Amino acid sequence: MAEAENYLADVRRYDAGASEAVVQKIVKHLGIALNSPDSRLVACSDQTEKDRVKTSWVEGKLGLSGDTQMLINDVCEEMKGDVNKQRVTFYYLLAMHTGKLGDL
Repeated sequence: MAEAENYLADVRRYDAGASEAVVQKIVKHLGIALNSPDSRLVACSDQTEKDRVKTSWVEGKLGLSGDTQMLINDVCEEMKGDVNKQRVTFYYLLAMHTGKLGDL
């Protein structure tokens, strides 16, 4: 199983004070998906991928409903400088921007 320390540096590029415990909770949620190189990344150019993020993370884990596509697009924009958008970082930023880090 992947460990938070493998992803913490990337998350801290966006939030210097990121908690390792919170990152570990995201890593645990993603589980074996992080074993696949493709699953470790979020493809913002793929609408199916963004729909999957919305269903599984934004609605499923964060418990948000309604039109959350703009939120996902905002994180895509925030991470536009990263060719490879780490899923753990992407999910962390979604939780951070919605004030849901403490709920993880």
